[in-house]
Amino acid sequence: MIARRLCLALACLALAPSAFAAEPTRLRVLCYNIRHGEGMDNKLDLARIAGVIKSVDPDIVALQEVDKGCKRSEGLDEPAELGKLTGMTPIFSRNIPFQGGEYGNAVLSRLPIAEWKNVHLPSRYAGEQRGCLVVDVTAPDAAGTPIRFLATHLDYRREDAERMDSVKTIAGIIEERPDVPAILAGDLNSLPDSATMAAFDEQWTRTDSAPTLTFPADEPNRQIDYILVRPAPRWKVVELRVLDEPVASDHRPLFAVLELAD
Repeated sequence: MIARRLCLALACLALAPSAFAAEPTRLRVLCYNIRHGEGMDNKLDLARIAGVIKSVDPDIVALQEVDKGCKRSEGLDEPAELGKLTGMTPIFSRNIPFQGGEYGNAVLSRLPIAEWKNVHLPSRYAGEQRGCLVVDVTAPDAAGTPIRFLATHLDYRREDAERMDSVKTIAGIIEERPDVPAILAGDLNSLPDSATMAAFDEQWTRTDSAPTLTFPADEPNRQIDYILVRPAPRWKVVELRVLDEPVASDHRPLFAVLELAD
């Protein structure tokens, strides 16, 4: 009897590594151009935007076209309000002053934030200054893996010149910490077969294997919003989809579940 129990115990120990293997680390990522909270029905409704965000329970969110204290959005501090409504930590930095307030990109995070900065992108035209919000977060794994999360909104003009300059600047941001896994999410104002996306492909991997239509929200017919990752061996795309939300903004949100490899 003792020998039998010993054999069973040894068998359990042999199974232990696989039986109790750690779950893979997964991140839920959302990219959303919110048009300062104004929907296709011309109503300003941050609670509606927050509801869309919460519907997929993201770990981290890249937001574009965010107002803080602007007249058109009733003077609201939109990053703070969305942080409160979603229970996430907001990060915001202005790219331009606008209507008595500030306008730029924002990030909402459930992950611990180590540090962050806003990098202004090269500008070839008078008018809107573009930026890339760079947020270093800690993955929810035992090792506390650092991840660099970049949220951006690129120029909209037909010519690729300014966007191509932005690709180079973003490459420089990555070279600051080349060994750290990174995610780039934003409204890149570029079609999938554009020169800009081809340039991004040299350093980044798209999470979509085919075009995912994000704009305009009511009847989307093209993709200009993306979630990119690098280096490719560190990431597995578990899920990618466009949320079926035709009213809350003029863009539909892009959502991904990403698995981080050791």
